[in-house]
Amino acid sequence: MMRRIDISDPEFTYDEADPAGFRAGMFRFGAQVGARRTGTSVYELPPGQSICPYHYEHAEEEWLLVMTGTASVRTPEGVEQLGPHAVAFFPVGPDGAHQVRNDTDAIVRVLMWGEVAYPAVSVYPDSDKIGIFTGDKRDDLLVERSSGVDYYHGEGG
Repeated sequence: MMRRIDISDPEFTYDEADPAGFRAGMFRFGAQVGARRTGTSVYELPPGQSICPYHYEHAEEEWLLVMTGTASVRTPEGVEQLGPHAVAFFPVGPDGAHQVRNDTDAIVRVLMWGEVAYPAVSVYPDSDKIGIFTGDKRDDLLVERSSGVDYYHGEGG
């Protein structure tokens, strides 16, 4: 049996803890169709909101498809406006840095998908943070780069 889902009218969830500027609705459906190695989500961006901060990944490639509206996509080259059916690819590393936001007065919907790889490392250049994601929230960590220590810090000997 082919596993499928209709994404034409998704039910979005919003996280009340998200700060202003990052209040996007999310419909994650990869797992619903049995995907384990591909994360897939539809995001609904109200005016003035972003999916997440500007970042790049060290373990995962990501893709973007604009479904409705015009998304502002920031990359190392600057900000570009992408309309319906435009597709963008974000490779691993600094060249794949990106942020997707809505600078219009209308709702924007985008589909994003990519690899699911653990451990994963995300870098946030604007805030100089690094995120380490293990697949187990108890071991996940976000730190400022300035908090880094020497390899032998705290070791006896």
